[in-house]
Amino acid sequence: MRRAEERATATTPVSMQRDVLTVAERLGQLRREAERIGPLADVLVALPRRGRLYEIAQPDDTERLLDRAAADPEQNLPYWAEIWPSGIALADEISCHRGDLRRQRVLELGSGIGVTAIAALKAEAELTVADYASESLILCRYNALRNTGREPATIQINWRQPDQAAFAGTVGAFPVILAADVLYETRDVEPLLALVGRLVTAGGLLWLAEPGRPVAARFLEAAREEGWEGPTEMHPGPWPDPKDDGVVVRLHKLRRAG
Repeated sequence: MRRAEERATATTPVSMQRDVLTVAERLGQLRREAERIGPLADVLVALPRRGRLYEIAQPDDTERLLDRAAADPEQNLPYWAEIWPSGIALADEISCHRGDLRRQRVLELGSGIGVTAIAALKAEAELTVADYASESLILCRYNALRNTGREPATIQINWRQPDQAAFAGTVGAFPVILAADVLYETRDVEPLLALVGRLVTAGGLLWLAEPGRPVAARFLEAAREEGWEGPTEMHPGPWPDPKDDGVVVRLHKLRRAG
């Protein structure tokens, strides 16, 4: 699947810190880095409501990634390697409300392989993405550049135990924080709430997409106790993977009390 690379060849040179490379050259560089993870599969991901198609590269051998994760003291499984309904739903919502992110400083926690990042960059957000896995960040940069001609800024962190230096100068700096399918275990609730509360501006927004796990309900209860409130929308799909049939994503737009 080469269409995005072919389009990129005719674009202007990549801006930001890599302006000595054309988009096509940078795509090739990132692809080579990503292929060190293992074989890649190129797939099309459709946004259910907007009908936008994204060209996404994802790992084709999750067993290899699971083997690597067995040695991780944090026991962080490679959830980042999958394309989840929550990420698609959040990207779709961004695509439907592009003006909410335009020219805003936006942080995505748990970038995965870049589906939501693509939508945010297409909405002209000033985007930073954060993830625990360096492999995730490589693929996020590749897929974002492939689909938008831009790369997000990246931060590698364990947000259960975040390095304070990683977010130096960003306390209260993000009007919008995005998170899709980041709540799996009870131990996720307090660190995520504390980090979001530290980084969002007064009166800022958290867009949280989740498929109805009990731990997400506990997070929302804790968030409301701290003054976060806002509407919830239901996104029923359809999703690209048949195994996700019947999944309904809940998208919460929570505003922090100023």
